[in-house]
Amino acid sequence: MLELAGIIILGILAQWVAWKFKIPAILPLILIGLLVGPFATLITSDGTKLIQPIWNGVNGLFPGESLFYFVSLAISIILFEGGLTLRRNEILNVGPVIIKLITLAVVVTFFGAGIAAHYIFNLSWPISFLFSSLIVVTGPTVITPILRNIPLTKDVSAVLKWEGILIDPVGALLAVLVFEFIKVGGGEEFTFTALAEFGKIVLFGLTFGFTFAHSLAFAIKKKIIPHYLLNVVTLAAVLGVFVLSDVFAHESGLLSVVVMGMVLGNINLPNLNEILYFKESLSVLLISILFILLSANINLEDLKLIYNWDAILLFAIVVFIVRPLGVFLSASGSGLKTNEKLFISWVGPRGIVAAGIASLFGLKLYKEGVPGAEYITPLVFMIVLGTVLLNATTARLFAKLVGVFLKKSEGILIVGASKVSRLIAVYIKENNRHVVLVDSNRDNINKAKDLGLEAIEGNIYGDKLKDDIELNDVGYLMALTANSDINKYAINKFGEQFGEQGAFRLITPEEMKNPNNNPQEGLFSHTDDFHKLMTLAEKFPGIQEIKIKDKKHYKTLIDLTKEDAEIIPLFLKNAQKSIRIISSYSEEIQQIDEDSILAYIGKPIDIEEVR
Repeated sequence: MLELAGIIILGILAQWVAWKFKIPAILPLILIGLLVGPFATLITSDGTKLIQPIWNGVNGLFPGESLFYFVSLAISIILFEGGLTLRRNEILNVGPVIIKLITLAVVVTFFGAGIAAHYIFNLSWPISFLFSSLIVVTGPTVITPILRNIPLTKDVSAVLKWEGILIDPVGALLAVLVFEFIKVGGGEEFTFTALAEFGKIVLFGLTFGFTFAHSLAFAIKKKIIPHYLLNVVTLAAVLGVFVLSDVFAHESGLLSVVVMGMVLGNINLPNLNEILYFKESLSVLLISILFILLSANINLEDLKLIYNWDAILLFAIVVFIVRPLGVFLSASGSGLKTNEKLFISWVGPRGIVAAGIASLFGLKLYKEGVPGAEYITPLVFMIVLGTVLLNATTARLFAKLVGVFLKKSEGILIVGASKVSRLIAVYIKENNRHVVLVDSNRDNINKAKDLGLEAIEGNIYGDKLKDDIELNDVGYLMALTANSDINKYAINKFGEQFGEQGAFRLITPEEMKNPNNNPQEGLFSHTDDFHKLMTLAEKFPGIQEIKIKDKKHYKTLIDLTKEDAEIIPLFLKNAQKSIRIISSYSEEIQQIDEDSILAYIGKPIDIEEVR
């Protein structure tokens, strides 16, 4: 009981440390596991571990195969949660790159790392390729915390995020094929069997994931599941799909749950956020337990096998040669720039799937007396710990070095997705600016998505927005809801994170009555509130533009909007289509570029009237 409680307490402590110092949680988790596991044998009186997952194969917290059953089920939940976060609109520009990363780059890593392991450690070819199959995966559990702390373009973040989630079942499948090859000894019979198994895994993985996702969505929409059972029924469904799929096709479960999560995440589903919040909390707990257990299960003798320069050479080849080669081949011909490819090459930390399957296969082959099997677990953990440590400490610096770090975040977050917000967002998007709307009203979100806008259903009183890596390039905040309290709260809570370039809100009816009480964060005009904006949006459903010659001409136009109740200024746009948000606080514009344009909502203005 003490050991079980200790794992949970230490795991949550590690999560807090990771949050405090902005590092992936896997780093302190593995270090704690090593301290209470193999390193503890150096200080205990009887040379035992403080936490003993498996002892003599039959004793410990998880005797026999039970540890690996628990690992498999936990990974299925973690990958399902990752699948829920994948959105189709994130990969409109980089979809082909992601497909190549989980196919072509996998082949490069498989052969590159396998050849390196064979010649450096003198391992047999089958064991070398088992090692390489285990490290083809990256992982959302380690990439997401890194991306949250680095402002990057949407495409770069999307590539790393999607690769980390989709490549896990691919890597697991590849590792299983190599493992079976070692067990049966290869040959023509294996080749035929492997192809048949591969087909079964893909068939059942896709079929079960797609079918059960729609079945669960149907049950949720028809309210067959009561609200208080929604999360636990979803959890049971995920575990059921994983196990059932695995029964029909061994190792197809991971693919099933990822597909199930992806399908559910892209269905117009009520209560999806509740499911996601629950799964996120559960994933945090499971990750905390898993990494401590798996690293504690390593023996000191295993670590001594890689305490040499050969391990460093292998690590360097995997990180600095094999990974960049795979990325550059995958991204050739894409819209990604060279510096973006370099950054993606640098960020390739391995995660829970690599560690979990390595522990399982390494121990099984070692028990069967396969030569070199004792190297599998320590080598994989060396790659896991090394890549996480490298990326956690240098990713931000490397992003600045290669020029992908967004010095000035130009994206715009709009709080509220009403008709006027959607009208403004469409205009912003048409002028090549990243714009995201957030609203708790599902109908508003759906209408925004129908217009091709990026929209998030969420409550600004929660913390989910702060962890959304798709908002890394957001530097402007516009609060456009009908509720002045929500607008003020949004500015106070998210202004520092998402409004570093400018945080604005609509003025209140009270502020509108008193022009001398104009707030610094006031938006557009100090004589127009949400009601006026909505009235004009209904009457004139479009953003108007008028050319400006100079500052005097601009002031004339602004004076006209004060006199006319049917004109509200929104943006000032230069010849390069770069738009500036007009603040109600200051009427002065420092510079008016030639051929500038005033964008406004309201009736058309006759340019002759304001010459």
